[in-house]
Amino acid sequence: MKASLNSVLRVGMIAASLLASGAQAQELTGTLKKIKDSGSITLGARESAAPFSYNLQGTQFAGYSVDIMMKVVDRIKTELKLPDLKVTVMPFTAQNRIVLIQNGTLDFECSSTTNTVERQQQVSFSNSIFVVSTRLITGKESGVKDFADLKGKNVATTAGTTSERLLNKLNEDKQLGMNIIAAKENGQAFLAVETGRAVAYMMDDAILYGERAKAKDASKWVVVGTPQSFEAYGCMMSKGDTAFKKLVDETIADLMKSGEILPIYNKWFEQPIPPRGTLLGFTVSDDLKKLYANPNDKAL
Repeated sequence: MKASLNSVLRVGMIAASLLASGAQAQELTGTLKKIKDSGSITLGARESAAPFSYNLQGTQFAGYSVDIMMKVVDRIKTELKLPDLKVTVMPFTAQNRIVLIQNGTLDFECSSTTNTVERQQQVSFSNSIFVVSTRLITGKESGVKDFADLKGKNVATTAGTTSERLLNKLNEDKQLGMNIIAAKENGQAFLAVETGRAVAYMMDDAILYGERAKAKDASKWVVVGTPQSFEAYGCMMSKGDTAFKKLVDETIADLMKSGEILPIYNKWFEQPIPPRGTLLGFTVSDDLKKLYANPNDKAL
């Protein structure tokens, strides 16, 4: 009788376990279900957004944001029990990033995408990963100290960015008569300044320091100008995918609250970075310290 009862209990426990596993599988929706079913994930990365996300060689991407993205991937492997998850990294541009998220080509991306109220109507953003201000990079001898000095000059920016929108508005509001060169990628915009086709390049300050670090002679270039905006970068994913956003948010919050984010920051902003081993010397700002202390997904 006792042996029979134990057998019944064991069968019951096994059945309950199977039911729980089935229920857990049924609960997966959206991106997490897609990843679980396919055993693969497709990430988005920028090819020229150092030190956040950039191409070192071939399909090898590196940067502050890439490191954070890979921490999310590690969490996904654990949560979905997929140690052999196939990871593909696909390059994208400022112009096509939202479309690639919306149509499911990219499962998510962490790079240098600004979280704005307007973009929130199309996609979802994670807890912010960085805070920047928009400024200018120019030659030391250019005579450009601030945005008013750009009147009647050629000025570069990156197409499809908040900087492009801000620069066009400034040009119209202040009647500066600038000729705005909107390049496809950050590296191309800075190249316009290096080759003399533009007197300055407007973009997020950390990106500008990254471009200066990649220059043949970094000492020739300075970052100047009154910030035209303060912006927060977030990881971007499909709109309304609550479960996936929760996983990404929790991963980022854990990095910040545990202090694990600090070595990542130090690696990319306070130490020499590849490929040339140049130093950005971009110290952590008060705004970023506040974000690390209180992770959130607010657009600034």
